[in-house]
Amino acid sequence: MAASPQTESHELLAQLDLETEIARLKREMNAVILAHFYQEPRIQDVADFVGDSLQLSQKAAAASADVIVFCGVLFMAETAKILNPGRLVLLPDLEAGCSLADGCPADEFKAFRERYPDHVSITYINCSAAVKALSDIICTSSNAEKIIQQIPPEQPILFAPDQHLGRFLTRKTGREMRLWPGSCMVHEMFSERRLIELKELHPQAKVLAHPECREAVLRHADYVGSTTGILKNACESPAAEFIVATETGILHQMEKACPEKKFIAAPSEGGCQWGEGGACSECPHMKLNTMEKLYLSMRDRTPEITLDEGLRQRALRPIQRMLEMS
Repeated sequence: MAASPQTESHELLAQLDLETEIARLKREMNAVILAHFYQEPRIQDVADFVGDSLQLSQKAAAASADVIVFCGVLFMAETAKILNPGRLVLLPDLEAGCSLADGCPADEFKAFRERYPDHVSITYINCSAAVKALSDIICTSSNAEKIIQQIPPEQPILFAPDQHLGRFLTRKTGREMRLWPGSCMVHEMFSERRLIELKELHPQAKVLAHPECREAVLRHADYVGSTTGILKNACESPAAEFIVATETGILHQMEKACPEKKFIAAPSEGGCQWGEGGACSECPHMKLNTMEKLYLSMRDRTPEITLDEGLRQRALRPIQRMLEMS
């Protein structure tokens, strides 16, 4: 019996040196590969730049390549297209979404804004282009505190879509904000009980946590910050052992930067639908991108990110304000 096209394609891909082929395509296309810290290690290793949402936005804004290949999730690739309308922007898997973005539909966000017309809307970058277009200022976990501190104290603020990040920022800045009730499916799952148990097994370990985690988890952290902040803190700290409460993709960069140190993934609650054996600290959306899909995306120049020009221009303004205020 003849092999199916899918089997033939899979067998062909298995025979390729994907790292070499991706490097060849990158040269031929004049492409730049941007990857988020949460991508699988092999993708991080072939990328031209690995970073968090703010860094990737800045790199996208400064891109000179003809093609931007974005290894992340859809809202990140959309941001790259918003900043680079004349360039081809590729995302290896268009199904790579985000629970925060999915939980904040543009029509519901518009109604939320209309209930509070006197509020300025500071919106976390983990949202769709349509929600960005309805916002006043975009922020990331790296620059949110700095941006909020630039808002006059008498100006009321709406913050969306991550309620845990919003509450963390309220504690940090003293600014009360109206919060959209969203959360990240990965960071929501970290377990305070299991974290305490792990700390008892590793009493010398420092806990590093992302502010998308619940407050119950953050209260046990020695440091709370963005993925870049977590990486920097681990490298600069004299400690030799760390428990890391964010998506496990960051551990690859931490181990590369500080090979002499030990990094332990913080435990999640068991029973999540996307994890195996109760391991819930990998983002199922981020991990949809694979080396095979990256190669095929570059070879076939698809899936391409396209945006309506009017929407793109409306979404560009709050992103530009973020970059200016950062």
